[in-house]
Amino acid sequence: MGFDRARLRGGVTARRLAAAALVAVCAATLPAAASADIADEEALAAKHAPVVRLVQQEEECGPGEPYIPTDVELLFAEPTVALRGPWSASDLVKIAPRAEDLVDRYEYHLDFPGSALEPGCTYERWARRLTTGSEPAVYAHVATEAAAPGQLALQYWFFYPFNDFNNTHEGDWEMIQLLFDADDAEAALGKEPVAVGYSSHEGAERADWDDDKLERVGSTHPVVYPAAGSHANKFTDALYLGSSAEAGVGCDDTRGPHDELRPSVTTIPSDPGEAAAALPWITFEGRWGELQKAFFNGPTGPNLKTQWTEPITWSEDWRSQSYAVPTGGIFGTSATDLFCNGVAAGSKALTRLLRNPLPLLLLLTVLGALVVYATVRATWTPVAPLRLGHRRAWGQILAASGRMYVKRPRLFLGLGLLFLPIVVVITLLQWLIFELLDLVGAFTGEVAGGGAFLALLVGTTLTLLGFTFIQAATASALVELDAGRAVGPLAAYRLALERLRPLLGGTAIAVFAWIVLTTTAVLIPVAIWLAIRWALLAPVVELEGRTAVGALRRSAELVRGRWIRVGSLVGLGAGLALAAGPLIGALLIFATDAPFALLNIVAGIVYALALPFVALTTAYVYFDARARLELEPVDHPDELPAEIELGRA
Repeated sequence: MGFDRARLRGGVTARRLAAAALVAVCAATLPAAASADIADEEALAAKHAPVVRLVQQEEECGPGEPYIPTDVELLFAEPTVALRGPWSASDLVKIAPRAEDLVDRYEYHLDFPGSALEPGCTYERWARRLTTGSEPAVYAHVATEAAAPGQLALQYWFFYPFNDFNNTHEGDWEMIQLLFDADDAEAALGKEPVAVGYSSHEGAERADWDDDKLERVGSTHPVVYPAAGSHANKFTDALYLGSSAEAGVGCDDTRGPHDELRPSVTTIPSDPGEAAAALPWITFEGRWGELQKAFFNGPTGPNLKTQWTEPITWSEDWRSQSYAVPTGGIFGTSATDLFCNGVAAGSKALTRLLRNPLPLLLLLTVLGALVVYATVRATWTPVAPLRLGHRRAWGQILAASGRMYVKRPRLFLGLGLLFLPIVVVITLLQWLIFELLDLVGAFTGEVAGGGAFLALLVGTTLTLLGFTFIQAATASALVELDAGRAVGPLAAYRLALERLRPLLGGTAIAVFAWIVLTTTAVLIPVAIWLAIRWALLAPVVELEGRTAVGALRRSAELVRGRWIRVGSLVGLGAGLALAAGPLIGALLIFATDAPFALLNIVAGIVYALALPFVALTTAYVYFDARARLELEPVDHPDELPAEIELGRA
């Protein structure tokens, strides 16, 4: 059965009536000016009350949004809610606490029935029972800031009983904020807002009041689309991609069909004393949900957020757009689904780890034992970086690569420095893409997501082209060293430039095949197989003078029968080197709120250090494959020639 929200049109609860009576009593005892201020704030809040469009849930415990913006008064005197603490998940203060029990409590927390790390359908059914017969509710708050005279913020706070996103946790506070050029609520009543910000995870997205992406009902009521599960507030219905703490790591889905709600508005007086008298729970300094580790913890309330006391300063950090993922096109939605499901699966794995870390510890122990076993069993000596055309064991290839890197760091670090200008070019091109889209006013929704995908495509293509060029230059440098000739980074690159055309052609074919196959998701194993099959493209082009297509065929010939060796040495090494930079950059962005460009800069530094070693490994794998292919087997291994002849064709 679907969740029928028609019941939400019903009357108010006894708790809401009691709260209204308390406000009336407080208002009767206040001076006339204070009462007028509250009346203006309530009028302003009613004038711009938001219209909420929740993702419809057609089946109980199925996809969609089961939670509504909830009246927090429903939590009080509720026998399934407990107040616990301080600093402890087990210390019980009171069952069915009242609002007054929360006053000025610090480091306490509310505890709802269920486990945030294993929610199942418990919270959904509990919240449905809790809210039956009540209206959806939001809390308005008018805020000013001494450091920003002449500006006023009107905030609407939404409380949800549970956050069912990648970081599941009890309780969830989200909000939107309207900005006015006004000194007080009375002045704001005669003006239009100048801008609006919608909270989304750790940050918020901005829109001017006349912005096309801001939908309004009756010209004064902003429309907000909370994402299913995360309740991140968005301006449109789309599938949004988040890749930072600010935007949220994962996919926020606001796509319909929708249930449209007109929540009732309770105004929290801007004066702290009046607010505490009217709504005692607003002084609570604990958590609105059970105590858990890290981001599975219950959230703090509105009064502990930066925007509660510094709304104008907070608004200066609003981002201008969110990235919506294109959900159509010739490849369908499989790639998008792969990312979204992958992040969700990773989150579930993390929650399982927190619930029961023993299986992971056992897995890590087994993997560590396998690494130790492989290290002990592998043949590492003799290293012999030169002569090149030898057969080498798996461990000897790594040892020879490492010895060569350490003995000639200037040469190979010099080759790796190519990636620094490439990183600059990637950053500039991506910046240009974003700026052009912003210039034509198309930087929103799926268009913005398409721009982000184009920027990613440009970055990936240039990265792989640069890596191929480093591999070719490294192979040439090794041959020169093997022949006893001096060579430097510039000389090696000059040699590689002589084969630039087939290098670019072969790389372009490989990149195109990779993009097509990985976008279809189900063919990713084929993409990985081809990547390893063509892993020796660069040394083949550089040392054998093959055409683009001929080099791909020759690489496949050399890899045949050695797929695991090539995959483990070249494929895994290149994958780790190419992924390490963006991963470290992303972690820095996630942890420090650093700009997006930092990802490229960090990636470039990691590339400069790691890719020459991977290029060396690729070259030694190539030499080994040729030696094994070209040396004819005989009955007496001692009679085999020591090496094959190598040189540039």
